[in-house]
Amino acid sequence: MINKNHRTLYILVFKRSSDRNKDFLRVKEDEANEQHKSIIEAIKAAALEWTFEQISFVARRRGVVVEDAFYNKLEKLNVPARKKDNILLAHVQRTCEAHDTVMRSYYQQIHASSEADATTSMENIGEHMYV
Repeated sequence: MINKNHRTLYILVFKRSSDRNKDFLRVKEDEANEQHKSIIEAIKAAALEWTFEQISFVARRRGVVVEDAFYNKLEKLNVPARKKDNILLAHVQRTCEAHDTVMRSYYQQIHASSEADATTSMENIGEHMYV
C-alpha cells in the first residue's frame, strides 16, 4: 500500500501461526521481519526519499486473530472506522476458508479418498473445526 503524500510504502505481510504459545503474535511478527529484512533493505537503498514500513497481520489456526492488534494495524493504514469490522470479518473468513482447504487436502491425502468422499467426511466432522 502506498501513501504518496507521506512518501511511505507499507509492505503488508500475512502470516499464519499454528502454535499455541501465548506470545505467538510477537514471535510471528519477528519472524516476518526477519524473513523480509533483506528485501526491505534493498528497496530502501533504491528509493532513499521514501519510508518503508512492514505491517504483519497474523492469524492463528482456524482464523483466530487478536482484534486489538488487527485494528491498530488498520489504523496505521488510515482505514476508516466504518470499514474496520468488515475487513476483520473478511480476513477471518478467508483464513477459515484456507484452513478448510488445507484440512480437506490433508484428509484426502491421508485417506486416499476421492474429492466427494473428502468433502462428505469433512462435513461429517462438523462445525467444531471452527469453534
